[in-house]
Amino acid sequence: MPRSAPMPPARPRVTREDWLAAAREVLVSHGVAEVKVLTLGRTLGVSRSSFYWYFENREDLLAQLLDDWDARNTATLLKTCAAPSATISDAVCAFFRCFIDPALFDQGLDFAVREWARRDAALRVRLDAADAARIAGVTKMFARHGYPAGEADARARILYFMQLGYNALDIREPLEARLDRLEAYLLGFTGQSPDPAAMAAFRAFAEQALGPPNDAARG
Repeated sequence: MPRSAPMPPARPRVTREDWLAAAREVLVSHGVAEVKVLTLGRTLGVSRSSFYWYFENREDLLAQLLDDWDARNTATLLKTCAAPSATISDAVCAFFRCFIDPALFDQGLDFAVREWARRDAALRVRLDAADAARIAGVTKMFARHGYPAGEADARARILYFMQLGYNALDIREPLEARLDRLEAYLLGFTGQSPDPAAMAAFRAFAEQALGPPNDAARG
């Protein structure tokens, strides 16, 4: 009787997303130097052979990790800024939502990539391009609400750089303290009287994302 064909090797039980999630966690916690295939495999409880179902080598993993960062942070922020908004207050509150909901913008990942770029010239170029694209997206957001080009650019930079600085400083304060400043923040960033409906919607979103004000102490 003819011999049966050998069975193909079983597909590994961990997915590409599992490897990326593990790599992302290590990158955020310990830096790019500690993103190692053997270490990640131990964390996932699988052999290195599983890794090669999805990645050619460590460099390919790092490249896909950066693509993941682009999709999670830059693309999401640009999509948010381009979304229809009734008022500039509504648009800026949508921008703020990205920075309180990790599902919309991963602040830890963004900071880790910036740290990585300090020692990687090619990544620094890519990071600068991402920042430029984000600022352009925020600028267009202001321009759609009638701000002249120069003012839209300036307000976009103030808003974006403030938010990055807030995150970099790891400011921690009760949610209620942040929400109490929302009206003043919107006035400062937009130069217009804040829209009460936009503020109410943002408050509801923040409380759902971060928990009741008395329980939150996040920045």
